[in-house]
Formats: sequence, C-alpha cells, structure tokens
Amino acid sequence: MMGVKKAIVFVAAMLLYHFGKAQSWGGGADQNDLSFGFSFQYIRQDYKIIKQPDWRTPIRDPETGNNLTSPLTSISSRSTPGFSVGFITRYRLSENLEARTTPALVFADRELNYTFENGSDNLTRQVQTTSVDVPLLLKLRSDRIGNVRAYILGGVKYSMAVSKGKPDENEAPLQQRLRNTRGFASYEAGFGFDIYFEYFKMSPEIKVGNSFGNVLVGGNTPLAAPINKLFLHSLMFSLHFE
Repeated sequence: MMGVKKAIVFVAAMLLYHFGKAQSWGGGADQNDLSFGFSFQYIRQDYKIIKQPDWRTPIRDPETGNNLTSPLTSISSRSTPGFSVGFITRYRLSENLEARTTPALVFADRELNYTFENGSDNLTRQVQTTSVDVPLLLKLRSDRIGNVRAYILGGVKYSMAVSKGKPDENEAPLQQRLRNTRGFASYEAGFGFDIYFEYFKMSPEIKVGNSFGNVLVGGNTPLAAPINKLFLHSLMFSLHFE
C-alpha cells in the first residue's frame, strides 16, 4: 500500500506543478478524433460472498460423507493485490465526450478464508487467475484549465480467463481449488485527471468495478459447497499515457 500512496503523492505533486502554467501541447493527443496509448494498473480484488442457508455445516468428503472439518463460523474474502498492462484506443465524440477501450492482460489472485469452530481447521484458499479484460467506457471531460482536465467515466467490461491451471481432481478434497467462470461481465465507474506535458498526456485514474452476476463455478469442490454466489469487487488505480 505504501507504493500506491507514493504514486498518488507523486501524481498530485505533478498536477499542482502544471496547474496554471503555460499550456503544454500534450503531443497532440486531443487533436485527432482517433488516438492510441498504453496503461498500467494496480488492482485490488475481493469477493462479496452469498452463503448457502446451511453454510455452517462441516465440510464433508464427497466420496465417504465423513466430516473433514468442524462446523464453520465464517467465510470471508481479503483484498489482494494484482496488476495489469494494456493499450488504449480512444475516439472523440465531442470536445468533452469520448469513447474508449483499454484491453489489458491482468494478473490477479483472489482469496477466500474459512474459519471453523476448531481453529486448527482454518483454511485460506486462493483463486489464481490470468485474464484479458476488455472494457468499453464513456469519458466525460471538463474544459481544459491550464494543463489539466478533470473527468468522470463509466461503462461495462468483459473478462475472459486465459489460464486454467493444472487439473486437481486427484488432490485431497480440502486441497482442491475453487474455480471462477471463465468469462463474465462487470460494470465500472471512476474519475481522473488528464495532465498535459509537452510531448504526451498522462491520466491518473481511480475506478471501482463489480461483476454483474455470480462468478463461482458451483459444486466443483467441497469448499464451494457452503457458498451460494460470489460477486467480484475491484478497486483500480491506473496511469494512462497517450
């Protein structure tokens, strides 16, 4: 988290330095209807968990029916970090409105924590994913003041997993991984600033995203049995360069 705080302070310092100075051209990023760029994102993700009515029931071995754990007392999701790299395609609809897509390769793990009456049974399981995200967003910008524009944006995103991981059917029941659906849609909303330099434009941005529907592949492991649905929540800090 310290790295993110330092990045935010750095961006704020540059914004204050450029605000009110003689206008920089920005490399012509806004002069063309169609332009391109690249982006980097720091991501934190966690799950909103909807449990089954009988979620406290001990985890059972699907073959023998024997209890493998004591009764559950909680299921939670800790926010875990990830990152992505992507490309920007921007199309100007008007002076203050543009459509943009930022396809990105995302590396992010998600975590579930199981707590039981017998503390020695407690488990933490990660859902490992590498995915391609393809958002389609509308960006509404303010008028330019000096070298800065503020903006808000929102839209939808489709995520497709590109790594399946190794099969684990032969693993012990409590070692088998939970799986997410291979493809799902989310909505995103956020805000940021366009900061103009002499040869390029940089845009620090903060977004939140939530999946529209359940991302859990249900019933695939004993650890999935207590869970009815999982919804993915994301917080993203981005630096875009055009």
